Amino acid sequence: MLYICLVTKIAFQLRYFIALAYKGTKYHGWQYQPNALSIQECVQKALSTILRTPVELVGAGRTDAGVHAVQLYAHTDLEEVEDPEALVYKVNAFLPNDIVLKSMLAVHPEAHARFDALSRSYEYRILLERDPFLLDTTWQLTRQKLDIDQMNTAAKELLNHTNFKCFSRSNSDVKTFDCQVSRAEWVLTDVHLVFHITANRFLRNMVRAIVGTLIEVGLGKTSLDQFTEIILSRNRSHAGPSAPAQGLFLTRVNYPEHLFVDHG
Repeated sequence: MLYICLVTKIAFQLRYFIALAYKGTKYHGWQYQPNALSIQECVQKALSTILRTPVELVGAGRTDAGVHAVQLYAHTDLEEVEDPEALVYKVNAFLPNDIVLKSMLAVHPEAHARFDALSRSYEYRILLERDPFLLDTTWQLTRQKLDIDQMNTAAKELLNHTNFKCFSRSNSDVKTFDCQVSRAEWVLTDVHLVFHITANRFLRNMVRAIVGTLIEVGLGKTSLDQFTEIILSRNRSHAGPSAPAQGLFLTRVNYPEHLFVDHG
């Protein structure tokens, strides 16, 4: 009797972190939506087309419609990519010009783009003059006189609290409203006013609600004591209006080094 042994090649999958940058003006945020164009949909479609296999991404977090990212990570499981740089080049040729893949990095199989992030940093960019070329990427305030010192004093108060329900979108379905803010600072350079904020996590709409409330502090509509009372109230209706989406940028997501596979 003749026995035939068939040897099949087993395709092993690796987990990759994919770094992205995008201008969010034309998109309804990061997360896939059935009836609206999202960043996630575009990138998944590009990867799936190039690799000729369905690709699903898990992002480090969501950005809302019109919000931008200088750096956002997403993870996916793929058969080992022999030349990540070449794949990045091919995918970028397929993507629209306002979305860019920056890199692909192999990580350990349990690494998670969202849950393993140590911190996230945002910038909110305000222009204190009119500029038609920056309409999509700044909030342009031309007539308001802002007390930036008061705004910075109020911003420092954020580091003394952990519950930020007052700055969270109403009816948010989260287990906790606690966040550890490690930086909150306004920096003025010429006519560019930028709010820098870093925390271990953020609630939906949190940064834009904080910016809108701090602007009211700068305009003298809200005192420093009232700002503290707003935080302690844990009531979104007590805080100021949300700043427009176009000025917000996710600028950095930080991970522990041990997640990344060293191919050297």
